[in-house]
Amino acid sequence: MTHAVTRTLTIPDRGTSLDVSDIGELLSHVNAVTQRLQQTHEQLRRQVADLQRELAEANEQLRRSRALAALGEMAAGIAHEIRNPLASIRLDAQVLSDELRDRPEQASCCRRIDRAVDRLDGIVRDVLSFSRDTRVRPRPLDADELLARAGECCRGLLAAHGARLDVAPCGGLSLVADAGLLEQALGNLIRNGVEAMAETPVERRRLRLEARRERPRTPDGRRAERIVLAVDDNGPGVTPDVMRRMFNPFFTTRAAGTGLGLAIVHRIVDAHGGEVAVSNRREGGARVELRLPPRPPVGGAGERRGAVREGTPGIEVDQQSLDAVIRRRINTERIS
Repeated sequence: MTHAVTRTLTIPDRGTSLDVSDIGELLSHVNAVTQRLQQTHEQLRRQVADLQRELAEANEQLRRSRALAALGEMAAGIAHEIRNPLASIRLDAQVLSDELRDRPEQASCCRRIDRAVDRLDGIVRDVLSFSRDTRVRPRPLDADELLARAGECCRGLLAAHGARLDVAPCGGLSLVADAGLLEQALGNLIRNGVEAMAETPVERRRLRLEARRERPRTPDGRRAERIVLAVDDNGPGVTPDVMRRMFNPFFTTRAAGTGLGLAIVHRIVDAHGGEVAVSNRREGGARVELRLPPRPPVGGAGERRGAVREGTPGIEVDQQSLDAVIRRRINTERIS
């Protein structure tokens, strides 16, 4: 005959007894609390790691913004030094051309010099535009109107390349920003997208322009409102190396151009206190997003904190890139 044995635990101070089932229930509660503590610990550990990473990104972004401002000052000085001798070369070439009217072959050489000066002067204008202090003059903007005006400014470019621009409706979205600067930034992105699709069949050259509102989480856990202006293209996309360098002043993968268009975009977004995000689309092509606060920070361009995410580009002037731009301009004139 088997007898069931019940073991009890006496709590001396209260004189109560616990049987096996009570102990099991107590242990299950202890295990549950321990598991929740472990989960909370893991969650806190991940949050700390995320905050450390975001802090490192913010410090790197601040370093880039300061370096970009210093590069702008340097570029302005160089551009002014170049413009003066260019004006003299142009004047001398025109005088020489007038004196060689009866010698067509030599006169054509003077005309080539004059065209080369025009192209170099274009580089100087781009450099001055890049180096100019980006003063934000904010005012309330309707996003639909902003996108429509940016597309209208590029209508001739789109027609020349057989590209189509689709503008998504914004549903009454508004923001406070500098309309002229954002139109310039969007225009530069559209131009870059069109040039990226140069090798794409004509019937597939399409870009899409959109604006939306989002609320990403900040490092301190709060939600920050952002206005996102995005340009999509269906070109070949962006390689990791180009993504890293595409905002470098004078860096370009094109046969023509100064490589300052995207650097100017960076400065404009930077002045608005925003970020630039670059990625490749799963459908093919690239996507560039301008992530802006609903209104620029107090102090405008004097308190820039812009950033570039995903395709984290540097902002150092690559001397080889600058030399290549000048050589391309001069060689183009020699060929023509």
